[in-house]
Amino acid sequence: MMMLYSCVLTLHDNVFFASREMGLLFETEKFFHNWGLSYALFSGRELPQMYRLTGEAAQRPSYFHPTAENRLEVLSDLDIYVFPAQPLQWSYQINTFKAAQTTYYGKSKQFGDKGADRNYPINYGRAKELAVGSRFRTYILAPETVVIPRWIRLGKWAGKVQVEVEAIPPECQTIDRGDYCCDHPLNPLDLPPETRVRLYDRVVMPPASLLRRSQLSGEYLALRGDAWDLWRQERELPQKLNLPYGSRYGANYHAPTP
Repeated sequence: MMMLYSCVLTLHDNVFFASREMGLLFETEKFFHNWGLSYALFSGRELPQMYRLTGEAAQRPSYFHPTAENRLEVLSDLDIYVFPAQPLQWSYQINTFKAAQTTYYGKSKQFGDKGADRNYPINYGRAKELAVGSRFRTYILAPETVVIPRWIRLGKWAGKVQVEVEAIPPECQTIDRGDYCCDHPLNPLDLPPETRVRLYDRVVMPPASLLRRSQLSGEYLALRGDAWDLWRQERELPQKLNLPYGSRYGANYHAPTP
């Protein structure tokens, strides 16, 4: 039986990933991309944990690589899908970092030094990080038997994040078709092919920009009515929630021709 889970993510460490790089400042977007979140939630069980330190595939993402054992289609085959996470409460902390030279005898290349190929020092900068205590919400579609971890690691610093999971009762959900609005962030590359996106706000972030406050057309999962109103009380959930039905990883993704 397929279930829809509501998950609240609470940061117990700062979380940093470079959504934007502006000179010395590296900024973290206040949304969690669903592809990275999927690896954080399911690596080591549903998705094999890969260690590639050498070779052409080292340090390269393998979201949809046809030969990668941990490609995201593995989760789609298990009927698991994670939506992007939106902030409920957030704050930022800006920290200055300095990376050590990998060549221990190396000298820091400062601005203006001989050999410096950029107009700023290359081994330090300022990171705008999501601060401890920030809270986010995401939704997961998965079978009833899925195991969702209570703690995960996110970001380049592998920040510790608590995951609080609740299964939304099936009587709160109906499947409908037509025009609808969705305030929750969506990954356009995962939307069902028959879904049409009419209006949206764009959240620019790698590896694929997200949509929010969207107007769409197609089949969708609607959560509303008396049962939903009763269940969502004291849970910071919206009065109405619509999510595209049938989302799968890479449903609208076309790999570039080699």
